[in-house]
Amino acid sequence: MKIAVLLSGGVDSSVALSLVKQAGHRDITAFYLKIWLEDELSYLGSCPWEEDLKYARAVCEQFQVPLEVVPFQAEYQEKIVAHVLAELQQGRTPSPDILCNSQIKFGLFFNRVDRSYEKVVTGHYAQIEQREVKCLLKRSPDAVKDQTYFLSALTQDQLRRLWFPIGHLTKRQVRKAAQEMQLPNRDRKDSQGICFLGKIKYPEFVRHHLGERVGDVIELETGKKLAEHRGYWFYTVGQRKGLGLSGGPWYVVRKEVETNQVFVSRSDGYRNHARNQFIVSSIHWIAGEPENLSLQTKVRHSPHLEPCRIRPLGDDKWEVTLREKDQGIAAGQSAVFYDGEICLGSGVIE
Repeated sequence: MKIAVLLSGGVDSSVALSLVKQAGHRDITAFYLKIWLEDELSYLGSCPWEEDLKYARAVCEQFQVPLEVVPFQAEYQEKIVAHVLAELQQGRTPSPDILCNSQIKFGLFFNRVDRSYEKVVTGHYAQIEQREVKCLLKRSPDAVKDQTYFLSALTQDQLRRLWFPIGHLTKRQVRKAAQEMQLPNRDRKDSQGICFLGKIKYPEFVRHHLGERVGDVIELETGKKLAEHRGYWFYTVGQRKGLGLSGGPWYVVRKEVETNQVFVSRSDGYRNHARNQFIVSSIHWIAGEPENLSLQTKVRHSPHLEPCRIRPLGDDKWEVTLREKDQGIAAGQSAVFYDGEICLGSGVIE
């Protein structure tokens, strides 16, 4: 079997490669995806791609696997970054990693490597189960590291070609395996944040593209101006950190795009703006529309699954009713649906 391994330079994908080798496979090529903004925005901070590539090469040398660098800068700009910026300008909260996985890593890259590569391996914390004619996407046993939220827009064709060798492991087990195999990056810290940013901070990325525009921070209940901000696009509903307000904690409860106003409430009033019902559109079901409409959902990436009930409204829209109210439901964010261990798909919150 001919196998392509997506290698990031991190521990997870490196252990995944080692497990492929241990399984007896020999016809393996590793690929490092070089994304568009690591050069352009390097002045904003430490861009890790050269360090990533150094570790990726060292791992490949250890396992005697060839490594190819695939440049996807222009494609990231067109398909991911442009979408993120357009959503932010509309006051919405996009989920770029979901788009990145479906359209770049397992979209463009699948087209980049020919069909002779029967499997594409990554270091994602998720599992794939073949059940009759369909592939099911299942959660990792490590609830904190589970990445099914970010894989929720994958198709059956993509899942059939994918292999997640560490999907059944916890992060602790992966770290232990890296130590036992003496991998060059065994002590390297995990990367954090959005897939295409590396070590660049998200607000700096936003500032580079959308600039700043001074507006008012207003207490919703009283209409009192509390401070000024530098652009509504830096904030999302439910945000607590980074507001810089005294007498809190304060939370963002609303944004006005036309007036560039950000409305906040204290923790006591904040709960009054929680809701347990919302609409999703552009819904994608991984293995077909579910028969059971009593499910669980995540409205953001976290270990928590919230029981919910969904109802079709027509025109590709579904009503979602949560068991408990949530204060951080943000338009543009993805709601991902589960039936126990199985990730069913996702839709965009309206």
